[in-house]
Amino acid sequence: MPYLAVGSKILIANKMKKMRQEVENIKDQHQQFSFKTDSKSNVQPVPDERETDSYMEDQTLVVGRTEEKRKILSCLSEGIAQDITILPIYGIGGIGKTTLAKLVFNDTYFKDHSKVWIYVSQMLNVNKIGNSIISQLSKEESNLTERQMIRNHLGQLLTDPNQLLTDPNYNKKIMIVLDDVWEENDSQLNELKTMLPVIKGGKVVVIVTTRDEHIARKICTVQPYKLLPLSDETCWAIIKRKSDFEARDDKEHLEQVGRDIAMKCGGVALAAQALGYMLKPLTFGEWESVRNSDIWNASTSEQESLAHHNVLACLLLSYRSMPPPLKLCFAYCAFFPKGYKLDKNDLIYQWIAHGFIAPSSIFSTRQLGEKYAKQLLGMSFLQHSKSSSVSY
Repeated sequence: MPYLAVGSKILIANKMKKMRQEVENIKDQHQQFSFKTDSKSNVQPVPDERETDSYMEDQTLVVGRTEEKRKILSCLSEGIAQDITILPIYGIGGIGKTTLAKLVFNDTYFKDHSKVWIYVSQMLNVNKIGNSIISQLSKEESNLTERQMIRNHLGQLLTDPNQLLTDPNYNKKIMIVLDDVWEENDSQLNELKTMLPVIKGGKVVVIVTTRDEHIARKICTVQPYKLLPLSDETCWAIIKRKSDFEARDDKEHLEQVGRDIAMKCGGVALAAQALGYMLKPLTFGEWESVRNSDIWNASTSEQESLAHHNVLACLLLSYRSMPPPLKLCFAYCAFFPKGYKLDKNDLIYQWIAHGFIAPSSIFSTRQLGEKYAKQLLGMSFLQHSKSSSVSY
């Protein structure tokens, strides 16, 4: 048996080495031949499965953003005298901008507003945004191709008195969220700003979430809101929930170690969630090893904030804590393009076909594949697709 165990580890290590070499070859070829994406290609763009929507399963599970929501609502109520109020929320990735936008969007303050939620991401398409506003307000699909047609249709939709007769739910108060805006080009941001509807005799409230302060200040009509990191206490609350801390027998001895780990999250919710899930099956000594890891002491560049560094450190710790077969399965996902929609069953079959999963004396390869997929979801390395319960 010892020889089999060692041989298995060597086999997995060799496979991982081969995969790393293949990835390096792809990278080298990309740089050597200066490959570029052809925007005129007939190939359809890969949908970004990080796409968000306004749905919140349970607002009571959100920790630490009640005061921020109150401040946002207060700011919006003060700027309501304007025909259109654009309030950006900005901050580093993973800090909770989208979650805060959802809390505001679903607040009863906007219960009498027509609501629009648009996920923008890195590819800003003004026409697509305009069509989405029309579709969500009119409840009919809009696929207009010319900018002027979109503006005209939007204007008619918002000013036509017959709209009140055809749609009893229509009103002249609109709430729009533009989630995850990356576009830095001033002209594109201006185009986006002018695409947003202005209603005569009505009010439009727009919340924009972005990582970039420049974008926030360029598109705003009121002072942008900088979302600050969570407190260490709040990060600890998230870790406790994700790690099932209260169910542990050693929680009294473990609490100080956990609080020390929470301080290393940089106030970022995503980091606390990833760490909490990783810590769940670990022993007291392993929690101490996480707290004392040298990874927290790695130097950061001048451009890299401490919070951003700590987020990467948390994710790297989660990766290092994976057993070798799980690392191999996760590394395989790197061969798919960013945002690629993975069918869970197909992915597991591919893991098995490549020999990444060896059956144990207790579980089949299929059962282990399900377990690995669940672990990657829990550590935030994979994300559920909105369109299907078996896709990521």
